[in-house]
Amino acid sequence: MRLRTVVAALVLLAATSTTAAPVWAGPDSAAGHAAPAPSPPGGCDPIAGAECLLPFPNDWFTMGARTRTGLRVNLSAEAMPRNAAGAPIDPAQWNAADGFSPGSMLLAHVPGLDLARTGAAPVTDIGWSLRRDAPIVIVDTRTGERWPYWAELDAGAADPARQALIIRPAKNFQEGHRYAVALRGLKNAAGEDLPAPETFTRLLADDLPTGDPLAGRQHALHRTLGDLSRAGVDARGLQLAWDFTVASEQGIAGPVLTMRDRALRALRSRSPKFTVTSVTDLAPEQDPDIAREVAGEILVPNYLDKPGGPPGSNLNRGPDGLPRPLGDTVKAQYQCEIPRSAFRRPAHPSLYGHGLLGKATEVRARNVRAMAGEHGFVFCATKWIGMSDEDVQHVASVFGDLSRFGTVTDRLQQSLLNFVLLGRAMITRDGFAGHAAFQDGRGRSLIDLRADLAYDGNSQGAITGGALVAVSPDVRNAVLGVPGMNYSTLLNRSVDFQPFQRLMDGAYPDRMTQQICFALMQMLWDRAETDGYAQHLTDDPLAGSPRHRVLLHVAFGDHQVSTVTAEVEARTVGARIRQPALAAGRGPDLVPYWGLRSMPRRPYAGSALVVWDSGAPAPPVTNTPPLGPQYGRDPHEDPRHDRAARVQKAHFLRDGLVVDVCGDAPCVAGPVEHR
Repeated sequence: MRLRTVVAALVLLAATSTTAAPVWAGPDSAAGHAAPAPSPPGGCDPIAGAECLLPFPNDWFTMGARTRTGLRVNLSAEAMPRNAAGAPIDPAQWNAADGFSPGSMLLAHVPGLDLARTGAAPVTDIGWSLRRDAPIVIVDTRTGERWPYWAELDAGAADPARQALIIRPAKNFQEGHRYAVALRGLKNAAGEDLPAPETFTRLLADDLPTGDPLAGRQHALHRTLGDLSRAGVDARGLQLAWDFTVASEQGIAGPVLTMRDRALRALRSRSPKFTVTSVTDLAPEQDPDIAREVAGEILVPNYLDKPGGPPGSNLNRGPDGLPRPLGDTVKAQYQCEIPRSAFRRPAHPSLYGHGLLGKATEVRARNVRAMAGEHGFVFCATKWIGMSDEDVQHVASVFGDLSRFGTVTDRLQQSLLNFVLLGRAMITRDGFAGHAAFQDGRGRSLIDLRADLAYDGNSQGAITGGALVAVSPDVRNAVLGVPGMNYSTLLNRSVDFQPFQRLMDGAYPDRMTQQICFALMQMLWDRAETDGYAQHLTDDPLAGSPRHRVLLHVAFGDHQVSTVTAEVEARTVGARIRQPALAAGRGPDLVPYWGLRSMPRRPYAGSALVVWDSGAPAPPVTNTPPLGPQYGRDPHEDPRHDRAARVQKAHFLRDGLVVDVCGDAPCVAGPVEHR
């Protein structure tokens, strides 16, 4: 990713931002002195003190409804975080959800907590989270299964009094399931037990009379305690407990599936309409790999609420909350790269997904052209509208008022449809294959229509690309390069987020408020990135989609996409890991790649994670980015530039087979400048 223009624009915006204490700042982190804690407004959970939306996620913030989960999120505007101008986040889009994110971090405020003295599982020892006496317990109330996680304190909080406890699932929670959470044996730096919140202690005591304002909260807690008791967790000694329900498949994927199915029914197995705006034939001395470049537009039904669907648009929702067409089209620009080999033998069709805030022409990158030329692929790309170059200014402005965050994720959902229809144009006889721009001089198609459509994406193209693969009716094999999922985990750990962090510091300066904002944002991001679709990415496909195989190519020490999220993704989708993944002692984990089964040495017909090591130092084990010379150069782009990695990708995209190209050693991708 080349973000110089993006960073410059965001830094300029950050410089003009103003700061003010948020409503839930509590102790003033900027001044470093304590302020009296305010009384919680309506809509808060009183169980743990004055932090309004904590603990989170939390079924206290839901109501009964006729949904797949039987619930609907019910956040009040009064309880939502406020920006520096005093405007609360409008909860309307969140309140359409029937549960919380399957990858949601769990947030609580425990002043004085020392996780090491407590013995909580760190990111370097996830297996520790499942021991019987673990101080933090997460239980699937439907199955009684204990859920793996890691716990961390927000390392970016300048004021220890405003440091959030963050508990992250090491494997995504199951859709529609309810989970009970227990905190016990929490200690301070001196090894002393921390007291339970006063209200929680009262709720654990004798039953409150019906008229007591806390009686309803006590009734809800009793169900949680019952679930924990059945899992062997005693109420005695608890310092906090709550429960939450994960959104359903329909609640997350329903909008995109509605758009996809309606658009495909209208096509009746035909190609969408498209135009060709330019055809460029290249001589071998101009490019040894690519013979022709074709650009144009795919006409896609517009499900956004503004004609043409420009930045700032929301989905055009009907009374049922599902998107409906506005009546016009989105003109999705596309760029295709046709290899020289296609003029001898039709090339295998593949979509390509660009990186952060990028554009379709990233398919012209040297590594993509080399992949096309070396292995006979025609790659076509369109933009991830919502998070593309044309969205930079709008995305930056959204960080000043997160009420408008849905405009980013709604456009991303439209982009999934744009990609689906671009793929359909690539594989139908009346699509690209029927146009002279995609034919040789004798009128033969340069695209192999007998081959299954593939997908190859890097960085954001992997984070959002997993959602595309899950909803695509045509893609079967996909390579997700330098992948991850769950932006609420990724943001603090990425060097790319630093300019956005400055914007957020101006609009929502309190770090605990920021973590709540990240958790809220993830609920909307789930509808358009892999985190919301991971359960259906491989062997449990969505209706209308085939089973998929995915190959995850990870760059060890990646500065931009935290590899810990790729490991969560691999556990969630059931991918195996290629061993040896790393040389002994290279990683910080007690049990490297905990919970992942090893891939067999023979060509493997399944989903897998392959680690490529360029010698970069291990990343921080805190929720901070790898900034500074101690972390060396960024290996983010190394796997895609490695010839052996491209050989492995080609086998997988064509046949769904993971072929070991590294012998008995860890896979090594040398620095780009050394090749």
